[in-house]
Amino acid sequence: MRVIIIGAGEVGSSIAAGLADSHEVVVVDIDADRVEELTYSIDVLAIQGDGTSMPTLEEAGIDRADMLIASTDNDETNIVACNAAKIAGEVFTIARVKKPDLLDTWNRSNRGFGVDFMVCSDLLSAQAIVTIVGLPAARDADPFAGGTVQMAEFEIPENSSIAGQTVAEADRFDSLTFVGLLRGETVQIARGETVLEAGDYVVVIGSPESVQRFGAELSPEQTPGSTEEIVVIGGSEIGFQVARLLEQQGLSPRLIEEDHDRARDLAERLPNTVVMESDATDMEFLSREHIDEADVVVSALLHDEANLLISLLAKQLGAARAVAVVEHGDYVDIFESVGVDAAINPREITAEEITRFTHEGRAENISLIHNDRAEVIEVEINRESVLAGRPLKESMADLPEAVVVGAVTRDGECIIPRGETRIEVGDHVIVFARTDVVDAVAAVL
Repeated sequence: MRVIIIGAGEVGSSIAAGLADSHEVVVVDIDADRVEELTYSIDVLAIQGDGTSMPTLEEAGIDRADMLIASTDNDETNIVACNAAKIAGEVFTIARVKKPDLLDTWNRSNRGFGVDFMVCSDLLSAQAIVTIVGLPAARDADPFAGGTVQMAEFEIPENSSIAGQTVAEADRFDSLTFVGLLRGETVQIARGETVLEAGDYVVVIGSPESVQRFGAELSPEQTPGSTEEIVVIGGSEIGFQVARLLEQQGLSPRLIEEDHDRARDLAERLPNTVVMESDATDMEFLSREHIDEADVVVSALLHDEANLLISLLAKQLGAARAVAVVEHGDYVDIFESVGVDAAINPREITAEEITRFTHEGRAENISLIHNDRAEVIEVEINRESVLAGRPLKESMADLPEAVVVGAVTRDGECIIPRGETRIEVGDHVIVFARTDVVDAVAAVL
């Protein structure tokens, strides 16, 4: 495909890097320094200019483009760029926005504004946080097949029951497949003889119930009780959306917001959330509010430094888990290396959501694993697929080695695949693959 990306920030650059090897990519940005940096770091055509300008779009070849992705940090710019692209040619348009209200307006307008698909960063981030909150010890998690299947990534702690065991020995959970192992910079396919070591990150795919049980056994001390105590720090849009989604699950979180007017507004919009007006860095206040009894503390302030400080304070006081929003992707590993249990980067999550449209148009869902070292993709099987009508032990020979079929869904039921499992047309398969073979896998699935 010929893909035009408007915006060379973290989201745009991440998408461009993922597409450069297999697609013709043009990146447009108004910042000359960003354009020059991209020209030397990624094999793409980088153009300096305004992505909402018709002459700039024409220079980028909008008349020959298959897709335009508007990913600047300005919502209105992205929508205008998509509208201009539609005027100039037949192109599939994707707009990144931060405001959930814009997403709601787009849905109500029957997907208007010249936007074919809209991605809301703040809402996606809140959904990712709530998913992780529901999984003890999870570093990352994503639902597949409409929630029938769950992918999750866990770090194996020193005292874990599976540390030192082989995959075959640890494989005692119903409806669960060990698919990958991340050790240092390497990605390994999980085989029966693979030894699971403390400090490894293990990726599993299975039914949500089995993934939940696996996480509970992996780190029983981090398993929330029946009435989870969840504290959200910061009434940002992400913080508000986290509390709202938790309320939808029947939970009653607490939310701390320093600004008086914002706190009052949130209290009116969140009927089942206790909203407290205070500075969340006040140790005395945190102690008085028994932050040490929290199962999860979510830091959703507007600055990374503040989120790191709050997370470490909460852990020091005794909170079981800390989840933090991290705006700068380079900080994710730093946050998790100093004690934050899960760091959520809105830009990475947005890039992940957009990327699923680039896998030959076949991928139903996609999740990027550990800084895009591996991917989990969901594909509906058609008659041309190498898996169709064949048992897995036979068809796997036609796939690269760095691939595992983690789950199959048929008629809404999760099936854990074995060698004799026959894949049928219409099945959904959830596959773990190393990033360097994903395009080859998607092309034959």
